Amino acid sequence: MATEEHGAESGGLVFHPMDQFIVKPMFGDGPVAWYTVTNVTLWMALAVVCVLLMFVLATSRRRIVPGRFQSVAELGYGFIYKMVEDIAGKDGVKYFPYIMTLFLFIVFANFLGLLPMAFTTTSHIAVTAVLAMGVFLTVTILGFVLHGASFLKLFWVSAAPLPIRPVLAVIELISYFARPVSHSIRLAGNMMAGHAVIKVFAGFAALAAISPFAILAITAMYGLEILVSFIQAYVFTILTCVYLKDALHPHH
Repeated sequence: MATEEHGAESGGLVFHPMDQFIVKPMFGDGPVAWYTVTNVTLWMALAVVCVLLMFVLATSRRRIVPGRFQSVAELGYGFIYKMVEDIAGKDGVKYFPYIMTLFLFIVFANFLGLLPMAFTTTSHIAVTAVLAMGVFLTVTILGFVLHGASFLKLFWVSAAPLPIRPVLAVIELISYFARPVSHSIRLAGNMMAGHAVIKVFAGFAALAAISPFAILAITAMYGLEILVSFIQAYVFTILTCVYLKDALHPHH
């Protein structure tokens, strides 16, 4: 606050690009507890509502010649179904509803975060870590349920020379437990970085001398963020399919 006042008094340029990621209570100004309704809660709920509305509107008036909403829903359905089938195989299709739900929630959360005054829930590691841990625990439990102790073959590289197999097993084990970390940080980091850069350019737009260039940069970054929002949802989903494949077929 002191910095903002000093900047205003001196006529300097003061902005805080990370302020947009602060979690705030929706009601009152008290501390944030696990049960507090916050801006994160609101925008996560809106993402869920958007997913539900999309399919309610798409299926309420089903026609042989699809309308606008039906076309979008069918396109998304076919896109994710083909991804699951190609990567995880026919055995993975039965888990398609879970993967489809993940993709839709992430993509809607990402796109909602691009609205003015919105909050990007997927920019918080607390949100993406829960999603990533859900995938990690699901595929790990599934692997042991389907294969028992044979699931551990995932860490034993039988194609490698015998002397180095124990070393590779340790590397594979570390890599496996690092999955939820990389899975969550990749999504949160990309969403946070893009929004922070846009906020920085928006701060420079207040300077008359470089305002046109700043506005042009904001427009370019916004277009890039639209692409990144979809790509990050796609990457999260395709990695989920890869991890599912390892659970269904744990061998090298």
